Amino acid sequence: MSSKQGGKAKPLKQPKASQKDYDETDLANLQKKKDEEKALKELKAKASQKGSFGGAGLKKSGKK
Repeated sequence: MSSKQGGKAKPLKQPKASQKDYDETDLANLQKKKDEEKALKELKAKASQKGSFGGAGLKKSGKK
């Protein structure tokens, strides 16, 4: 008595999410958030170009 249904049954597909309606304040907040993320990425890029902060840090000697 073998069945063709081996393993787990596949879950039913979820319906696609409908597009949300945004008012002016929501759009302004989304734009502000995007601008902040863009500025943060630029700062991270500049920081990575300069190298590490504060010099070499703690140096370990060869002695034990």
